[in-house]
Parts: sequence; structure tokens; C-alpha cells
Amino acid sequence: MNWLHAVILGIVEGITEFLPVSSTGHLTIIEKLLGHDIEGRGITAFTAVIQIGAILAAVLFFRKDIVRIVIAWFRGLAGAEARRDPDYTLGWGIILGSIPVAVVGLAFRDLIEGGLRNLWVVAIALLVWSAAMWAADRMAALRADPKEMQDISIRDALIIGGFQALSPLFPGVSRSGATISAGLALGYDRVTSTRLSFFMGIPALVAAGAMQAVTSFDDISETVGWVPTIIATVVSFVVAYAAIAWLLRFVSKNSFTSFIVYRIIVALVLMGLLAGGVISA
Repeated sequence: MNWLHAVILGIVEGITEFLPVSSTGHLTIIEKLLGHDIEGRGITAFTAVIQIGAILAAVLFFRKDIVRIVIAWFRGLAGAEARRDPDYTLGWGIILGSIPVAVVGLAFRDLIEGGLRNLWVVAIALLVWSAAMWAADRMAALRADPKEMQDISIRDALIIGGFQALSPLFPGVSRSGATISAGLALGYDRVTSTRLSFFMGIPALVAAGAMQAVTSFDDISETVGWVPTIIATVVSFVVAYAAIAWLLRFVSKNSFTSFIVYRIIVALVLMGLLAGGVISA
């Protein structure tokens, strides 16, 4: 991979990782258009590894929240009184909510890295999950008294984590789109649902990226190359930090309608290109 492609893919990853539009879906499309083998082990590993840049941006952005949650969790382990702190429950929620995506990722790794990296799968998932997002967003708009972060329960965290597990199976669903939709459907407001999506994504994405870096080191070395991978990771970090700040401001005042419309347009354009034989799946 040349450095220009690395920069382009880093920008795409940074912009789309936390927006509910599917970063994997967008990377798969752009990688295909740039002439890369989207089912090759090297490019699949590259796609996972550069997510580390975006997730480190989230860690930096939410560092105060993360420290507060970690401290509350350890205090809760040490004493019963501290377990009344909502951050203690949130800590357990993040831990337990990360388990489903880890199980799915390990159990279906070959399928995720192979047959499911297909542009028809991306297009259909983009389209179908847009309907789910629309329904969840309408539910949130009609709710007079939405739940906030302090209302998080282990049950809700497990449900959100379960929806997060859909994202590696179906590129195009969007990890953030799945978790935000689940949060909205469970009664949380848009900002809380978005913040929960960030918190849930940190363990899952760090683990996935680190595992790919270790297990697919030779695949990346022999195909994409580690210099382009590092460049893309750094670019994704910088771009993602700006994207996080923008997204939180946006959802505090707007619905997710614009993202839903965008997803549908991308899905229909992609289907047209595939059906017309302009690009192969």
C-alpha cells in the first residue's frame, strides 16, 4: 500500500469509526475502489489495526470519565457502600457488555475475515439497519422522560453489548449505529446513547486491533506493510478526535435523520454500482 492510500483510509476510519454509518463498511468500499483485495488477510488485519488510532482518540477525549469509572469500580469491589455509585454499575456494564462482541469475534473469525467482507453484505446491512436506526430515533423523539447515564443497569449494558456483537458479523450495520440504536430503544437520550457507544467500544476495539496486530503481523508485513499501517493509524487518531467532539455537539441538538439518509444513499449507490458491474462484490 502506498502512503497516499494509507492517509485516505486513515481519514475514512477517523471520520466514520464513531459515526453511525459503519467504518468497516466504508473502509471496505474505499479499499475496493483503491484496488485492494478486501478478502485478503493483510487488508482485513490492516482494517482492524488502524481502529486502534480512533479508539485511542476516544480514550484521550474521555480520559476523565474513564478514570472516574475505573476508580468507582475498584472502590465498589472494596466496599458495599461504594457500590451505590452509578459509575460502579457502569464499570461492570462496560466489562460485561464487551463480552458478546468478543465471543462473536472469536467464534466467527474466519467468516468475518472472509465471506462476510462482501460489498453486497455491506450494502444490504447499511440499508436494513437504517430502518432500525430510524425506529429507535423516533422512539427517542417521542419519549418525554429519557434515561440518563446514572440510570444504566447491567441488563441494559448486556443488551447494548449484544447489539454491538452484530457489527463484526455484518459490515455495514455499524458498531456505533447498533449500540446507539439499542440505547435509544432502551430509553436513553441521544447524548447518553452516544456516550455509552463510546464507552462500550473502547475495550472491544482495542482488543480486536491488538489481536490482529499480534496474530497477523506477518500478513501485514508481507502485504500492506507496517509503515502505511502506522501512518493510517496516526491519521485516524487525529481525525477521530475531531469527529468525536463534533458528534457529541451534533447529537445534543439534532436527531440521527441525516445519518440515516446518508446510509440509505450510500447503500443505493453501492447496489447500483454492483448491479451495473462497475465494481465487483
